Amino acid sequence: MHIRTPRPRSLAGQLFAMQVVLVSVIVAGCVVFSYVSDQRQAQAAARRQATAAARAVALSPSVRRATVGDDPTAVLQPYAEQVRRATGVAFVTIMDTDGIRWTHPDPDRIGEHYLGHIAEALHGRTYTETYTGTLGASVRVVTPVRAYEGGDGGAAGNGADRRITGLVSAGITVERIDAQLRDQVSVLLWFAGAALALGGIGTYVINARLRRHTHGMNPAELSRMYDYHQATLHAVREGLLMLDSGRRIALINDGGRELLGLDAHAVGRNAAELGLPAPLTGALLADGPRVDEVHLTADRVVVLNSRPVSSGEHRGTVVTLRDHTELQALSGELDSERGFTQALRAQAHEAANRLHTVVSLIELGRVEEAVEFATGELELAQTLTDRVVGAVDEPVLAALLLGKAAQANERGVELVLADDSVIDEGLLPARDLVTILGNLVDNAVDAAQGSEGARVTVTVRAAGGELLIRVRDTGPGLGTAEAEDIFRLGWSTKSAGRGLGLALVRQTVLRGGGTVTVAGPPRESAAPGSAAPGGAPSRGAEFVVRLPVRQELTT
Repeated sequence: MHIRTPRPRSLAGQLFAMQVVLVSVIVAGCVVFSYVSDQRQAQAAARRQATAAARAVALSPSVRRATVGDDPTAVLQPYAEQVRRATGVAFVTIMDTDGIRWTHPDPDRIGEHYLGHIAEALHGRTYTETYTGTLGASVRVVTPVRAYEGGDGGAAGNGADRRITGLVSAGITVERIDAQLRDQVSVLLWFAGAALALGGIGTYVINARLRRHTHGMNPAELSRMYDYHQATLHAVREGLLMLDSGRRIALINDGGRELLGLDAHAVGRNAAELGLPAPLTGALLADGPRVDEVHLTADRVVVLNSRPVSSGEHRGTVVTLRDHTELQALSGELDSERGFTQALRAQAHEAANRLHTVVSLIELGRVEEAVEFATGELELAQTLTDRVVGAVDEPVLAALLLGKAAQANERGVELVLADDSVIDEGLLPARDLVTILGNLVDNAVDAAQGSEGARVTVTVRAAGGELLIRVRDTGPGLGTAEAEDIFRLGWSTKSAGRGLGLALVRQTVLRGGGTVTVAGPPRESAAPGSAAPGGAPSRGAEFVVRLPVRQELTT
């Protein structure tokens, strides 16, 4: 007789069971957490309430006078009971420094020794504890009473001394705290039950909908459906490559072709034959995993992740690519804006110092010197601004130069705009200008900082159908090997994690159909203080960018 094998539970049914358990655990955890939190909060509230009552009594002038009087109980007992009823605490006990009660809710207990610790209060500190006394366990506070010199109840500023003449203890019984907590827990349990019921109903509704959408299929059936429709991966914008054990492309989606600039016949080709930049090719051919590596293609910045597929032997590699071109450009602009902000903050601080100087000179009666100082500082600050605004019509470029000048000045480097600089608005996309000039200036300032007569000279000129950008610094210059590798991704004389700026400059320039070159005396031949004819320093490096623009825009 044929025995029919039971069909595995559907995916929706399995998820329903898991979600019911999960919701129950979460609700139970929330109840426990709320209970513990409410308990702590109730105890903390009791401590605060008792502390406020005890300190108020201890600071009362009438209490201070009574503690040094002949019959403290006659004065303090009615007052303590009045405060106890008004504040809602369980007891207010006032005692002498030996712990003998002057007041108590039960008059028969007056004159007995206080049950609790008073050593901290005798040293002038307010002390909180949970202790079992005549009224049962309670959260109580003990604080000192200080008498005024002479016992006249005057203000502290009229001869107050630090002599402790008595102690005040106020507290709330644990039983009362527990009663309040039980009321809160009852409400909490009602809410927890409602949440559990709603969670169960919601889970059932969601899983019923899921069962309809999945047609009651179990996970194995859904897995086969996934295999049948794996072509949907090509709809993913991120690039996906699957390389076989021979480093040939087994699968590449549309996003991968777009990011790497490959045609529709890329499948089956070896990764080493794709004509990609050497660092990117090396990452594709690597055996080990790669995590968030940044690479440059001809016109994009991509982030690569790879992981080998192995089962005792290498079976291939899965590679994902993310396009960070726009993000990298925005990051560069954000770094520039952050630099501008820091420079403005520093300038504001410096302007405040100068303003104080001018005000002080005026107060000293040196009005002419104050005017001379103020106008001199304004002329120095306005010179570069007038030069940039007069020569550069492109607002983004003008703002970039002014911001970089302020940053350079903070680092002890003078940024100079050459006299023959002139550029109209709209010659190139503003983002490309920020990427090119911003990174070149940052690199030049890094190189010039600390050098003798530290200066960076910028020339920006549009003429003859091309845009010329020249950035020259007074740094130590470049060695022959450095000049060859300077535009390579990761190259930097600074710390690890840098070396992207000049690579982005080269990529942006090549994408615009231009050229970028670097020149300057080798580092070993640049003598400190050497100068070219005309007094200009001959040391340092010079970056020259030439980009084609429409002829009508440069005439």
